[in-house]
Amino acid sequence: MISVLFAVLTALSNGSASVLQRRAALNVPDSEAMHLSLFRHLARQKVWLGGIALVILAAVCQAVALATGPIAVVQPIFVIELPATLLLAGFVMRVRTPRPVWWGVAAVTLGLALGMASAAPVGGSDSVRGAVWVPALLLTALFEAALIAAALGLRGNPRAALLGLAAACAYALTAALMKDAMARLEAGDGLVSLLAAWQLYATAAAGVGALFLLQNALQAGTLVAVQPMLTLGDALISVLYGLTLFGERLRAGWWLLPQLTGVALIAVGCVVLARSPLATGSPGPPRRVE
Repeated sequence: MISVLFAVLTALSNGSASVLQRRAALNVPDSEAMHLSLFRHLARQKVWLGGIALVILAAVCQAVALATGPIAVVQPIFVIELPATLLLAGFVMRVRTPRPVWWGVAAVTLGLALGMASAAPVGGSDSVRGAVWVPALLLTALFEAALIAAALGLRGNPRAALLGLAAACAYALTAALMKDAMARLEAGDGLVSLLAAWQLYATAAAGVGALFLLQNALQAGTLVAVQPMLTLGDALISVLYGLTLFGERLRAGWWLLPQLTGVALIAVGCVVLARSPLATGSPGPPRRVE
């Protein structure tokens, strides 16, 4: 229950951060794409700094969640980040939530429930053997390089989608490294073992890389293109890391059918929600007072 609670808190923080960062990225010129100077432009905006504060809060909550639960349970819960954030935004801004948003929320919620119930992830260890990381990191680097190379040859939403998937892969890697690092905290000399673990510093590096890719994805195209790739990519790649690195297990056989159905529902729901005016920063007319 602790891991689920903190996973939900992480989702709320990350979802809010994505919307704020998207609004900030709209003010960045195209010439800054894929350059470190992008951060200089973003750092001048209070809305982006607010998003970064939420990212830091999310990282703390995620560390607690991963330290107390399997990665295949924690990471998929993050798919609720966009619907939860949009509902919260509608409440705070006192605007009527459009009917399509409710349909999107229902699709994401049902898809998550169906996918988690049919997959039923169990087992797994809290840490990874050092040698196992070598092929995992190499394959991840090749996958990221292919996505970025393909994205650089495109513009608009296709580029945003590919960079969104690259960011999702980096966030999934960050989660796997973070879980492995947190396992050192509970073993050996506690904090000393954690500070001596290379996974801790690799987590920070992967997290910065993920943030850089996400900012470029949000700057390149619309949230409709970025969010589904980010949400589903993070969840699915994290599950893959859980299976291959931590030895977690999922149901197979005919259970794959409801699992794929759940993924499809989540994808449709994310597209519907990302099209919402609340996600783009223009909530529409205020609610009438009767």
